[in-house]
Amino acid sequence: MSPEPGSSLRTKVSRRAVVASLAATAAGAASTAQARPVGARPNILWLVSEDNNPFIGAYGDPLAHTPTIDRLAAEGLVFSNVYSTAPVCAPSRFSIITGMAAQSCAPAQHMRARARLPARIGAFPPRLRQAGYYCTNNAKTDYNCDLDPAQVWDDSSGVAHWRKRPAGAPFFAVFNYETTHESRLFKPAPGRVTPGQVRVPAYLPDTAEVREDIASYYNLIEAMDRELGARLAELEADGLADDTIVFYYSDNGGVLPRSKRYCYDEGMRCAMAVRVPPKWAHLSPAPPGSRIADPATFLDLAPTVLALAGVRAPAHFQGRPVLGPKPPRRALAFGGRDRMDERYDMMRTVTDGRFRYIRNYAPHRPWAQHEAFEWQLASYQSWERERLAGRLNAAQSRFWGEKPAEEFYDLASDRDQLDNLIERPDQQARIARMRRALDAHMLAIHDAGFIPEGSPLEGYAESRAPGAYPLRRVMRLAAQAIRRNAALAPAFAAQLSDPNEVIRFWAAQGLLMLGAKAAPAHSQLSACAKGDASPRVRVAAAEALAHLDEADTAADLLGGLLATQADARVRLQALNALTFIGPAALRALPAIEAAAAGKDQYLGNAGRYLALVLKGAYRPEAQIFDPKSL
Repeated sequence: MSPEPGSSLRTKVSRRAVVASLAATAAGAASTAQARPVGARPNILWLVSEDNNPFIGAYGDPLAHTPTIDRLAAEGLVFSNVYSTAPVCAPSRFSIITGMAAQSCAPAQHMRARARLPARIGAFPPRLRQAGYYCTNNAKTDYNCDLDPAQVWDDSSGVAHWRKRPAGAPFFAVFNYETTHESRLFKPAPGRVTPGQVRVPAYLPDTAEVREDIASYYNLIEAMDRELGARLAELEADGLADDTIVFYYSDNGGVLPRSKRYCYDEGMRCAMAVRVPPKWAHLSPAPPGSRIADPATFLDLAPTVLALAGVRAPAHFQGRPVLGPKPPRRALAFGGRDRMDERYDMMRTVTDGRFRYIRNYAPHRPWAQHEAFEWQLASYQSWERERLAGRLNAAQSRFWGEKPAEEFYDLASDRDQLDNLIERPDQQARIARMRRALDAHMLAIHDAGFIPEGSPLEGYAESRAPGAYPLRRVMRLAAQAIRRNAALAPAFAAQLSDPNEVIRFWAAQGLLMLGAKAAPAHSQLSACAKGDASPRVRVAAAEALAHLDEADTAADLLGGLLATQADARVRLQALNALTFIGPAALRALPAIEAAAAGKDQYLGNAGRYLALVLKGAYRPEAQIFDPKSL
């Protein structure tokens, strides 16, 4: 790792290099020295804000008023290109606490899931506790798995604080700040920044609601910065500043429309500033005030903290330390998204800080799937009203259409990521390298995102059983599916009878993505939709039938699955499919309304939305989200 050069980082990375890098990371972590003696180790303080892009002065934002973070940056290091592993909190926090990508332990990659974490993996703070650290968390957990916070932390509560530590013990303390959380934008936040001052991204309409939400976001970030300042004042008052390495970072990217939940820089890119006191300068890779250009992700946080404490890191960690005299370098940062609340999608992405490559494994779905929680933002409602009124230009309308299989952006010249360069001849060599690197990464982390949620193949151990989840073969099939090549319909049809559920599921997905061009597979799809052993495969096949002049049959099959399946996520998959088959879904209205009235939050959100749409009563400002479901 080195200070940021004057030009953008451009590093050639092959698939072999990515695999070698991951292996070297594990080997290097394993070779970290055992814990240093008590008294010879720094305290470590994490200040974590929620849902923040770098709307921060130290990152060059002229409207931001963030003196606390700016001071941290001036006295420490700014990481120019740091990214969450997912554009939403729970999968991202899984990665932070385990040092492992959420896709490695399905269903942790989905928002609000409960993955079963093998005991040998666990969380990283107990390793610090065993070395004598007092570890506290104040107070958000949201780890998306079955970790028990009482077993992870000495104290995880609203009163957790380093001040409760035993005399002489070093501490690792985490303070989470919700001031900038998405929900705080549901009401205007007046302040220093006014709507007339803000820049409106080219993909958003320039409306009063959009401007007000952007201005409110700046003002909430300023309020959060003051809270960080108060905490650092406590550190100073306690005489601990010279012994404490301080991190500020945000748990995922921003919350303005097309930010949180999406794999653009607005959803993935975060801020991170780290202050290393002079006493511990030998643990910093660069002098105070330096900017680090090498990409970093939140997979790097756990190995970094353990390295600072002199604690051996486990072999399953997938990141590498970003602090230390000579931390290993990284050329690329990887991430992705899967189910976000009630909506299914699957994206994978890689960036070197200058260019971003995105692969869409559900190109038949629009970016703008209605999601009840985010639609409480006035700016989302305004954007949809402008669409319905026909007042959007091409850049603003794009969000509401189907996605391409692949996207590629030059972040230096296309800040808003609207000019997809995937077909540009002069970019093909770079795109090919990123494709190979992404494939290698997905294989290296054993990406289980292709397994339909609720499948018995889900789970860390289940997906790794010999022959259970043929990931290479699944990736080849999914890559064919997203190309939407009609010539492949017979090949997809043949794989509907494969003994492996994941293969059958992606064969059905491939036919669904073909739409009416899947007609040569009509009979096989019909048999699959009515008789496959997996209800998840039946959902995909039934939706595909709706595009083959069998919308009524599809609605009846999907309505039956919605009404009868015990697994709430299978029911949610059926409800999502019903959302995209058009007016024929009225045939399933009783089942849809029953889901809307049920106790499951996501079924309720999706059901209420679809019922209103089918009845012609939906409006963008409709309050679909039920706060009682929280």
